[in-house]
Amino acid sequence: MANDLTRRKFLEKLGAGTAAGMGYSLLGEWAEGRAANPNALPARPLGRTGAKVSILAFGCGSRFLMYEDEAEALAILNHAIDSGITYLDTAYAYGDGKSETRVGKVMATRRKEVWLATKIPDRTRDDFMRRLDASLKRLQTDHVDLLHIHSLGRAEDLAKIEAPDGALKGLLEAREQKMARAIGMTSHTSGEVLAQAIQKHDLDCVQMALNASQNGRFEELGLPAARAKNLGVIAMKVTGQEFLLKNDAGKENIDSLLRYSMSLPVTTAVVGMPRKEMLDHNIEIARSFTALPEGDMDRLRKTLQPSRDDLEKRLSGHHDGPTLKPHLFWA
Repeated sequence: MANDLTRRKFLEKLGAGTAAGMGYSLLGEWAEGRAANPNALPARPLGRTGAKVSILAFGCGSRFLMYEDEAEALAILNHAIDSGITYLDTAYAYGDGKSETRVGKVMATRRKEVWLATKIPDRTRDDFMRRLDASLKRLQTDHVDLLHIHSLGRAEDLAKIEAPDGALKGLLEAREQKMARAIGMTSHTSGEVLAQAIQKHDLDCVQMALNASQNGRFEELGLPAARAKNLGVIAMKVTGQEFLLKNDAGKENIDSLLRYSMSLPVTTAVVGMPRKEMLDHNIEIARSFTALPEGDMDRLRKTLQPSRDDLEKRLSGHHDGPTLKPHLFWA
């Protein structure tokens, strides 16, 4: 019941903000000098960061790397920005820097038009900072808007990050040195461990697996912890790397899955879209978005609950690196 009330209050605030004409604006220093996009998508506040970003984010992971021709990949990324997406999600682990390099070629001319997020996988402070320096060079910028420690695992992983020489020290330094406007962590392994990290540390945002299977207890534990501290929440694994997409019993379609994640009290949902028609389809879902009624949310949870255990096994320790699979689904 508490989670239902949190979602209801969030949606009420969202509706009030949209009614006041704020649903398509950007706030804070990030917005300075940015021309209005006539194709702007609905946007939501990114927690305490002072920015608003589109409710659909472009995932630059393995599905972005499925565009084998780089010119086509860059054209797709430009098309996403032209179509109103203002949040780009990349990471060093996506092709050992290949994704960041591609994104950087677009950032060379369009840096002010997006909220740029990347992730660093290293667990020591020194390795973290070295990796960040290289990532900024690939991204052709002197700072990112959001910097994450990539893929928080279980308790022992958090302990490594929190050690005196751990990656958390580098993450905090990056924000202090303005190499990142905001900082956070990502996880698709354990909502319990992510909730502990949120409660213990001074983060601005978190990115977590939030889908109708409720894998990892993120909706139950991670999301309320983030909301309690007014953190920006980024949903990922909307389709569980396509595992939840409808091709047999106990699965669903992209429209329902994406609307489910967007109906939670989150800022944006990251989706990988390896074909232009998929990108355009999801943009239209975002453009016409209405929250799912609670009855539909419950139905989706019941439908996908049988997939939960298998999905948790698939995502444990997952970094979304390059894929050799020839399929072309939504991720």
